[in-house]
Amino acid sequence: MLEGKVLLVEGRSDKQRIMRLLAEPIEIICTNGTVSPTRLEEILAPYDHLEIYVFVDADKSGEKLRALIKREFPEAFHLYTDPTYREVATTPLKFLATILLGANIDVKSEFI
Repeated sequence: MLEGKVLLVEGRSDKQRIMRLLAEPIEIICTNGTVSPTRLEEILAPYDHLEIYVFVDADKSGEKLRALIKREFPEAFHLYTDPTYREVATTPLKFLATILLGANIDVKSEFI
């Protein structure tokens, strides 16, 4: 059985960028864009006993996905990138590290 935290992101580039920063084991799941409520349930069902974090882009599709997750998984923690950067994948690493640290997610010291 998995323990700890799971982080939901939109795409593979988001996942790869965040993985570089992490200093703790976290399962990172890609939605590959907007999903239906049924598909979201299928994706997250194996992780329903974990802390769920959501880190999606600051754009229309990201906000649509975030709204769905808030409706279906109200207990999830939502992380936000600055709208200036729009995408998680283009947000500077130090800024991402600050966001993750603010959510009590350990990051590698070189990014602090």
